Amino acid sequence: MKRKQKKARLIAFYLPQFHPTVENDAWWGKGFTEWTNVGRAKPMFRGHYQPHVPADLGYYDLRVPDTRAAQAEMAREHGIEAFCYYHYWFGGKRILERPFNEVLASGEPDFPFCLCWANHSWTGIWAGAPGRTLIEQVYPGLEDHRAHFFTLLKAFSDSRYATVDGKPLFMIYDPTNIPDILMLTDFWRELAHEAGLKGLYLVAMSRETGWDPREIGFDASTPKDRLPLLRLDDRSRFETVNRLKRKYQHITGRPTIHHYEKVLSAWMYKDTYDFQEYPCILPNWDNTPRSGVNGMVLHGSTPDLFRIPLKNSIRHVQARPMDHRLVFIKSWNEWAEGNYLEPDLKFGMGYLETIRDEIFE
Repeated sequence: MKRKQKKARLIAFYLPQFHPTVENDAWWGKGFTEWTNVGRAKPMFRGHYQPHVPADLGYYDLRVPDTRAAQAEMAREHGIEAFCYYHYWFGGKRILERPFNEVLASGEPDFPFCLCWANHSWTGIWAGAPGRTLIEQVYPGLEDHRAHFFTLLKAFSDSRYATVDGKPLFMIYDPTNIPDILMLTDFWRELAHEAGLKGLYLVAMSRETGWDPREIGFDASTPKDRLPLLRLDDRSRFETVNRLKRKYQHITGRPTIHHYEKVLSAWMYKDTYDFQEYPCILPNWDNTPRSGVNGMVLHGSTPDLFRIPLKNSIRHVQARPMDHRLVFIKSWNEWAEGNYLEPDLKFGMGYLETIRDEIFE
């Protein structure tokens, strides 16, 4: 039976942290992966859903090609168009690059992808030591930008690479942190044309909506995750937090707790700007496996509740040409942040089935 057409282009962020690395061995102990934190998580208040246990894919290792193939097939069947792999570049040093390098070199899985430069320093914040710098994000200058571009060029030239208007889609997590960002965007576009590409389609991630990315040389923007949900001048949200504090006041050393249903407005898109801003929505969130009492929990998230911002985001982009109907989902597999679409023992395929229900015509 012929597959129905999609209403939008759903791209899910993809974390390549599920395999041992020399750096993580040194920082956290031999054999550390994202599963280390996931597996030792405990409930921290009444009704707290922890630990999260993976179902169909198990506690996988991303060095295994069969795992990567199974992820791609699962995503494709449920309407995800592409994975956006987090990419790390620290002045020429790369981290967690093995899974994507193997995808690129092998040609498998035959599933679209793009890259997001996660250009932030790594600290010990996950372990309650934010003052401990593990590796610092640096910007040595033009020659480093040149080397970085040519490292990316093989990916940009791959037939699986996701494009907008024929241009490779590349995202930067914190563009305002890069000195002379306009020089970088102009320089990379020039190199892209010299390499025979149609250009680059650059998307800036931002903490705010309504921020014009063209001011710093980008084609479009998307909110990072909308997790700074509470503002003291937003009375309804402030009161929600106070109610939660009273409800859980018997708990000492608990994380920050929000009800997913109460903060759905953070992912409801209404405004249309004269520049491209793409929705970014979260199915769930609970980073207590990483951050403990310093974490944040979106309590009570379910596939049915996720349907609300998903429908809204798809509807929000419908008037655009198909190439520009992008909706980002954070994330495919950030398990230690309780932020994933992959099946678990509680909801099974629920989040993916919700996507499949809503994305196809």
